[in-house]
Amino acid sequence: MPFLRASRFVCPVPFYATRRRLATAAQSTQSFIPVIDFTKFREAAGQSDRKHVADEIVSAFKKSGFIYLAGHGIPSNTIQNAFVKSADFFRMATGTKDKLAWEDPRSNRGYVKVGRERVTQSADPTEIAALRAKAPDFKESMEIGRDWDSEWKNQWPQESDAPQFKRTMLDFYQTCHDLHVYVMRSVALGLDLEEGFFDSKINEQCHNLRLLSYPSIKTTLLQNEGQARAGAHSDYGTLTLLFQDSVGGLEVQNPHTGVFIPATPIPGTIVVNVGDLLARWSNDVLRSTLHRVVAPPAKQVTDTEATTPARQSIAFFCNPNFSAEVACLPNCGKEAKYPPVNTGDYIVGRLAVTYT
Repeated sequence: MPFLRASRFVCPVPFYATRRRLATAAQSTQSFIPVIDFTKFREAAGQSDRKHVADEIVSAFKKSGFIYLAGHGIPSNTIQNAFVKSADFFRMATGTKDKLAWEDPRSNRGYVKVGRERVTQSADPTEIAALRAKAPDFKESMEIGRDWDSEWKNQWPQESDAPQFKRTMLDFYQTCHDLHVYVMRSVALGLDLEEGFFDSKINEQCHNLRLLSYPSIKTTLLQNEGQARAGAHSDYGTLTLLFQDSVGGLEVQNPHTGVFIPATPIPGTIVVNVGDLLARWSNDVLRSTLHRVVAPPAKQVTDTEATTPARQSIAFFCNPNFSAEVACLPNCGKEAKYPPVNTGDYIVGRLAVTYT
């Protein structure tokens, strides 16, 4: 596994003009979503030093399910390039993108146009269909999986349509997986397991790299009941690594009060949160917390109309191996709240009711 060097994140959207505003807003968030310096874990001389950072991470995952990860070691130009190539992809003609359309939850690969997905906590297909018709998610995405899969293939644009897109995303996928391994080792230590406990359970890289584009939109279209850029939901897997631009809009529900709190972008950090399968694995010792994407402050364009700015993000949804059984960890309670579940069956089942 390549060693990740410490770096600072360079935002793909001009940031410094809004730095002071974001810093002020971030101060009110950090008591709920702490900033944790992962450099101390990656560069620690011994396990005792790593254990201190691991305990910080697990403590936060028990309280809110979210952290800002600083000192993650992914070079800023790597993140910057991924955002640039993502923007290039979404600027392609609609007809070109539609040829790459998402087709099957077992694959979970391809282009998802605006309104096709409706994220929610419901598992009822009829209810989700009604929600989608009433208040679809105003976003488009490109879903990318491991490229060597023998059964399910990624849907790549032609090199002439999106130069260096495939190479950039394959490299970024591997970089995110490597970080995922490190963070899961910290979770293992924080739960008093062997540091490498999860290594053999995540090594097949059954993850999902999701490129997200939230187009600029008239605010009137976001004022319907239940409407949001992405509705309140939890994630499905072990962890999510979220790379934000400076626009903002992510909100995290305080599980103790029910209030949604802005996860204001903080330069140099990645937002990391617990997914449903890790919560299930830990018998709910670690929290998989509801979150959503709402419209940031709008720009007035006429006396009666305003528009919200476009937003980009990149989410890396980390999963156990699809063959892995997720059952209550031995030191996370005397009685398991959930029966064992196969990872692949669980994730495909969740995806199947989310899309049209």
